[in-house]
Amino acid sequence: MFRAWHRGTREADLLLGRFAEAHVPGLDADLLGQFEALLTESDPDIYDWVTERQAAPAALGGVLLLLKRFSFKTERR
Repeated sequence: MFRAWHRGTREADLLLGRFAEAHVPGLDADLLGQFEALLTESDPDIYDWVTERQAAPAALGGVLLLLKRFSFKTERR
């Protein structure tokens, strides 16, 4: 959780920190490993993968799909 909330940019902190709080407790071992690998990547690369500006590494595909769904969901009031 600490690494997800302390990235270097506030935007990445909010994206990855909130995602971690919501999803890490329920991730299986494979997705948790992908998330840990994602945390070693640079914030600009993660942003580009989430926004689909660049193709993401296949090894991170599962967790990035969850992250995209989480980051682009909309609240209904």
